[in-house]
Amino acid sequence: MKEIHLIVVGKLSDKNIQALEDEYLKRIKAPKLKIHEVKSGSENLDIEGAEVEKKILEISKGSKPHIVLLSEWGKDKDSQDFSNWLENLFLAHPLLIFVIGGAAGHGKNILDMSHDKLSLGKMTYPHKLARLLFVEQVYRAQTIRTGHPYHKA
Repeated sequence: MKEIHLIVVGKLSDKNIQALEDEYLKRIKAPKLKIHEVKSGSENLDIEGAEVEKKILEISKGSKPHIVLLSEWGKDKDSQDFSNWLENLFLAHPLLIFVIGGAAGHGKNILDMSHDKLSLGKMTYPHKLARLLFVEQVYRAQTIRTGHPYHKA
């Protein structure tokens, strides 16, 4: 089964944002989006990178995932482009893993493992909002693919 996994460094503790995220996660039908939180290493990229790498290996179980880092230096896409890009990725890769690093970014080991970088825009967002924005965009991409009226261009 095709899946999207989002690995995030740190825990989401804001109940209001969690409620919004949960609402979008319920709406996402296929492929399902699964979120995995890993421990923050107080901005120590080696510790955080090791945690993310361990989670990637656990999720992939020997298969070769396509790893995309969310980064301010990543590719900019509008919602339509993101929807098309995501669909094309699934044609080539049944397992997609997106990663939101900690406050200091991504560790070298994760940078070396990654295949792509994606930006959520030129502005900088707190991690909890970047996470919510990504979840909403996955839902929006699904509605674009299915012709649902949620996305109005």
